[in-house]
Amino acid sequence: MRGILFDLDGTLLDINLGAFLERYFRALAAASRPVFKEGLDEARFMSAINAGTARMMDVHPGRTNQEVFAEAFRDGTGLDFDSVWPLFECFYTEVFPTLRDGAGPAAGAREAVEAALGCGLGVVIATNPIFPRVAIEERLRWARLDDLRLDHITDYETMTSCKPHGEYFTQALHMMKLGPTECMMVGDDRYLDMSAADIGLLTFYVGDSPDAVADFRGTLEDLARLIPRLVATSDADG
Repeated sequence: MRGILFDLDGTLLDINLGAFLERYFRALAAASRPVFKEGLDEARFMSAINAGTARMMDVHPGRTNQEVFAEAFRDGTGLDFDSVWPLFECFYTEVFPTLRDGAGPAAGAREAVEAALGCGLGVVIATNPIFPRVAIEERLRWARLDDLRLDHITDYETMTSCKPHGEYFTQALHMMKLGPTECMMVGDDRYLDMSAADIGLLTFYVGDSPDAVADFRGTLEDLARLIPRLVATSDADG
């Protein structure tokens, strides 16, 4: 046991993801109006955003999520993504932080992450990388984890795949220079997170689906107590 991958939304961060995404897309559309022109209205713009998100979720070996999103955005709007990035950058620094609306630390989140760090484990914030780094770092502030040493975050600038694809977990493990049998995935989504087991990771499920298949399940407080025992067991086996 040498590393842990933590999902963010719904795991470390207590957030109503559906309501948040509705606020996010509505605010993004409003902030993007300066680039609307003849033939490019809000509906077409948001269709391009959705197409870019869908393309990131598909398999695209060797290309970052940012690259395939930019390609889909250009196809849908006729705009070069780099040319409009200053508008998006302003949105993420000035508007995105206002979308929190009650999101905050999940119970036991800090205890679990500190337990992992305290045991010398590598930690990856293994959020699905469909957002730029700046948006993920803001949500870590909402979770009150931004002051911890979290060296590895899966963002759309660097990742070349998304959950639940095995390539995503392999790339996340590469950040820590560890193999799947040395690590555990912690998450609340039975499909996106627990699929880490397909490439050999241990899994810890913190969601509420009774049908989820995982090696362990419980609360983050349970996980914080479990981590030292797992590390001690693996050290003894070694």
